[in-house]
Amino acid sequence: MTGTQQAGRAAAQPSAARGGRRTRAARTGGDLRRIGIAPDFWYPVATSRSVRRGRAHAASFAGERIALYRGGSGSVYALEDRCAHRQVPLSMGVVEGEVLRCCYHAWAYRGNGRISQIPYLPKGVKDVPRGVRAYPAKERYGLVWVFPGDPEKAARAPLPDLPQFASPRHRTMTFSRTVRCHYSFMHENLLDMNHQFLHRSVLGRIQPTLLGHESGADFVEARYLFTPAGGRKDRGAGLLSAEGIGGSSSPDVITIRTQYPYQTLQAVPEKADLPAFSLWVAYVPEDAEQRTNHAYGLLMIEKPRVPGALHAAWPLIRRFTERVFAQDRMAVEAEQRAWDEQGGDWNQEVFPLIKDVRGVLRANGVPIEPGAAVHGASSLPCADAGDRACAPAAVRHRGQ
Repeated sequence: MTGTQQAGRAAAQPSAARGGRRTRAARTGGDLRRIGIAPDFWYPVATSRSVRRGRAHAASFAGERIALYRGGSGSVYALEDRCAHRQVPLSMGVVEGEVLRCCYHAWAYRGNGRISQIPYLPKGVKDVPRGVRAYPAKERYGLVWVFPGDPEKAARAPLPDLPQFASPRHRTMTFSRTVRCHYSFMHENLLDMNHQFLHRSVLGRIQPTLLGHESGADFVEARYLFTPAGGRKDRGAGLLSAEGIGGSSSPDVITIRTQYPYQTLQAVPEKADLPAFSLWVAYVPEDAEQRTNHAYGLLMIEKPRVPGALHAAWPLIRRFTERVFAQDRMAVEAEQRAWDEQGGDWNQEVFPLIKDVRGVLRANGVPIEPGAAVHGASSLPCADAGDRACAPAAVRHRGQ
């Protein structure tokens, strides 16, 4: 290699490869993959069917372990997943009516996190913790939601409005999958429809044309025209495109919107007024470093005029969506591995739309603080100010 070639190669390398692994993002607003998702929103952490009556269920949000349980009344509660006594996970506990009892020494907790009973507590003992943190919890759209941020903001924070979920004209397919990548890769993947080459074995050849896009402080929206260009595609793909169950070769208009922190997609046949299907999705970080997320999706499909047609096509549609998701997961997990290996973001992005969504995610998120995986502090006071259960809220909430 000549000196000129070496100089050219060095100039072409990302800045992270030169100057002690410094990332380009450090000079342009910070590395997005080091930005955590904002906690002051409602996030799904489990499907309703996974939290059975009289049973506890382990969940998590950005490294905070959460114990969900469904009481005898059917209500779902969310507590930090540790007993204030010996820190044993409460998700291993036993549900008795509306109370969750630790499996170790049988300390009992109400749904508000307060300890209701310590069976063997001697009289006169004063340094007793009052409980553990309770998260605001709701159940809607077949999902269990928690509010991991400031609980005083929970009442004012709306859940997504999905009227098609309960519409008799639609049927909903629910997705719940773990993906080993930072949540931002997921937003980029869905919003940037120029990656259809990845799905050529499932969708055939698709020509996506960007019709327009707009962005604001907390959103980015893009519209594409999807034109079939031949090739073999999965049978389920035909059932979801254009005229739905009847199938068609006419184009679809795809509208994708990142409305922080959620994302939606609608497919409207070119000559139609209403979407053939709508997708709502949330990417919920699981670990403290937020390099793994759990994707919860609701695919709401309009029922065709032929009775029973959608029911018959359901297995094919499910298979198609799983194939597409598997290909997307392969790509975004590869992106995360590259980030891990390189020590930062070396991406050379050229698409203005993705630059916009990165700006939205960066501006609305919170920094992931080094060593911030200190969790489990209770929001309830106790007699012993040195007790771990009395740790202040500042210890519990990263980036706040």
